[in-house]
Amino acid sequence: MDSKTIQILIAMVIYMAAVIVIGIMYARRANKSSENYFLGGRSLGPWVTAMSAEASDMSGWLLMGLPGVAYWCGLADAAWTAIGLAIGTYLNWLIVSKRLRRYSVRANNSITLPDFFSNRFREKNKVIMTLAALFILIFFTVYAASCFVTCGKLFAQLFGAPYIAMMIVGAVFVLLYTILGGFLAESASDFMQGIVMIVALVVIVTIGTVTAGGFGAIIENSKNIPGFLEFFGMANPSTVDGVQQVVNGAPLFGEKLDYGLLTICSMMAWGLGYFGMPQVLLRFMAIRDEKELKPSRRIAMVWVVISLAVAVFIGIMGRTLFPVEHLTKSASESIFITLSTSSLPALLAGFVMAGILAATISSSDSYLLIAASAVAKNIFHGVVRKKATDKQVMWVTRITLLVIAIIAIVIALDENSVIFDIVSFAWSGFGATFGPLMLFSLFWKRTTRAGAIAGMVSGAGMVFLWKLVISKLGGVFAIYELLPAFIFSAICIVVVSLLTKRPSAEIEEDFEAVKAGN
Repeated sequence: MDSKTIQILIAMVIYMAAVIVIGIMYARRANKSSENYFLGGRSLGPWVTAMSAEASDMSGWLLMGLPGVAYWCGLADAAWTAIGLAIGTYLNWLIVSKRLRRYSVRANNSITLPDFFSNRFREKNKVIMTLAALFILIFFTVYAASCFVTCGKLFAQLFGAPYIAMMIVGAVFVLLYTILGGFLAESASDFMQGIVMIVALVVIVTIGTVTAGGFGAIIENSKNIPGFLEFFGMANPSTVDGVQQVVNGAPLFGEKLDYGLLTICSMMAWGLGYFGMPQVLLRFMAIRDEKELKPSRRIAMVWVVISLAVAVFIGIMGRTLFPVEHLTKSASESIFITLSTSSLPALLAGFVMAGILAATISSSDSYLLIAASAVAKNIFHGVVRKKATDKQVMWVTRITLLVIAIIAIVIALDENSVIFDIVSFAWSGFGATFGPLMLFSLFWKRTTRAGAIAGMVSGAGMVFLWKLVISKLGGVFAIYELLPAFIFSAICIVVVSLLTKRPSAEIEEDFEAVKAGN
């Protein structure tokens, strides 16, 4: 290990130590009760709410997956995805946050998403709670795997060590940290990590632009690649067995691909996913005062717009500075690492690399914690053993965390996994399973328990069906599975609700009280 690598390692160790200190600081408070562990006692301020929501949402995908897409095939895919995410973020904060905060308190002080849906419909046999918990477990295990892939790629490229060993090291660190501190530690560290992420992005894009000869030079170089810098066209890397070909030291591209309205709608559909994202929705439930959601929304939007725009530009810039460095779709997701280690002093590069680690930790701890809470709080305590003590719930939580982490590690064993693809599937799963149900639960009084169940099952089922079967037909059917699954789930909620007995007077009274601001 040379001196540069050692300096990078030192910087990252300093950062990781800071994260552990935060976990220790909050551990005692978090372990006082399951409510404190899972929701922080509803004590988050506007800055922590905003930054932790967005940092946990974006994950290592922001620093590796999105720049990788832009590096590989140009502006269109990455930009339309980013636009959809920005719009979805704003609408979620604007129309969902305040009513969910209010409704979660009214619904028997719900502290998890399955809790909320179950209490919202006042169900006794906990079918909604169980189904919601199982879907969270499935999709968050996939999500956690994407974070472990990020850790593996990061450490493997930095230290020249085997991918699998590095992936497991990262997974163990995240697991220990999550077990230690719970929701408060997670949210507090996510606030710090959100700052680290945006600073890392801005530093790299500034230095990279200067190195490339300025913004104009990057644009001119990008124009030489057919479709690379277009919103309605896409670059087409010429590959053999998935590896882009190089001629005379330059990457080879074919004729640009068309990028029509249907594809644009497909990519912007990413924004629909926000309405069903547990890690974001929980922050709405955890803020100490619903009046603080407005300033929190402004903070979140500034962070999101800057981060997404810079992440996309880093991928574009990377093609100018390192045109043949990454010749597969999977390898292209390491362009941020390449830019950092090549253009910065070693110690500073280490702190920038901590930005990737920050993004990964901020997401994976959220995913693991929410998935574990779904099993421990909603299935074990809510269904299996209703008289379980807080101590028993906490033990089940930690055991569940370990099991989920092991499964996620198995999923992440493939070194050629593409982070963007893994995240897109889990994102569509949450968006279609919970997004329509969340909107109808908050804004349509006629929604019934049967409609809620139909919406969850149909949304999740359509994600799998579309992804694994229908999309293979190509053409119009190749659109992102979230869009058709979201629409199908919404239709099922409406139809089944109208065909079944309207909600009880108590449920409608709850709805009206929340609507009135009580």
